[in-house]
Amino acid sequence: MTTTLSTKGQVVLPAAARRRLGLRPGAAFKCSVLDGKIVLTPETASAPHPRLVKSKRTGLVYAQAPKGTPAITSDQVRAMLADFP
Repeated sequence: MTTTLSTKGQVVLPAAARRRLGLRPGAAFKCSVLDGKIVLTPETASAPHPRLVKSKRTGLVYAQAPKGTPAITSDQVRAMLADFP
């Protein structure tokens, strides 16, 4: 991925990189120089949010977990809901 430096010293992070890290506007970064490279590290790793998807089969909208989200079992759901009022 390539980006350019503006006359104001600003750099636009490519959309693919922002999506991959779940970055939102206003995210803060630590900036460091390491071996002649500029390294930007998000101060707090923001977890990717689920996205709303419309089912092609039913037309219903549902929340789709981000890629890499571990699956949970029915037993885990029951345990979480056991104390729910």
